[in-house]
Amino acid sequence: MDQVKELAHLLNREAASDGTHETAIQGLQIIRASQISEPIYSIYEPSLCVVAQGSKLVMLEKESFIYDSASYLTASVHLPIKGQVVSASHEEPYLCISLQLDMNQIFEVIQSSNQEIPNRSPGLGLEINRVDDSLLEAVLRLIKLLETPQDIPVLASNIKREIVYRILQNDQNNSLKHFALVGSQGQRIADVIGVLNREFAKPIKVEELAKEARMSSSSFYSHFKDVTGMSPIQYQKQLRLQEARRLLLTENMEAAEAAFQVGYESPSHFSREYSRRFGQSPIRDIRQLRKMLQ
Repeated sequence: MDQVKELAHLLNREAASDGTHETAIQGLQIIRASQISEPIYSIYEPSLCVVAQGSKLVMLEKESFIYDSASYLTASVHLPIKGQVVSASHEEPYLCISLQLDMNQIFEVIQSSNQEIPNRSPGLGLEINRVDDSLLEAVLRLIKLLETPQDIPVLASNIKREIVYRILQNDQNNSLKHFALVGSQGQRIADVIGVLNREFAKPIKVEELAKEARMSSSSFYSHFKDVTGMSPIQYQKQLRLQEARRLLLTENMEAAEAAFQVGYESPSHFSREYSRRFGQSPIRDIRQLRKMLQ
């Protein structure tokens, strides 16, 4: 596909080195990797990811997804994931764009284009769909704006809006519609997910979260698990452990201090859960991460 090759050429030029590169367009990042990576733990925000070259494996709890230049990924809510570049080389590096999605803009596009929303549960907040020429063409025009920075304030917003429209035209991609619709089950679950992301260090009770979502406890638990692939407690645990890992790596905290900072009362309990999540104790894990970053 000529559009894919052109996109890869543009991204390779904009991101000459490995890593995640911020751009002059708000919410747009370019990711490059010239070799197969170790698993990386992160939080996906509501976003669109389009691969121009290579492929990536994304794991959300027990679900696994692979996407490449023939497909694109959309995340409708904040999701703690484990990702790994599985196809890349120095000659043909992994090249991908990540574009943050604005739920208010999605809702506005739904209204103005009279999009129908199926009457069903929103389902998992992460989807892989086949990419088409119309979406690729809009993404290409957005990337080309980086060549003319003076055009970005005038044109970027409209192109982003078109990208959202192209995604919503895909009949298979109904998840975004559910989460953008004010008052829907998806939107209420997304609101609770927002609360958990802001207040993950605080103790939580499913009954209080269900009340926040205006659902019964059993209904909330079921819908939350459908959306995130995990229970509210498991979701909070992953947020806590990922933040603790960041604190250990970037703030040089002791393990016990990081544990208390993210809400654990017992350092030993924290260490056990950390080892389950990342495969080794906090000390060994951080030591290995620092060697990899040298």
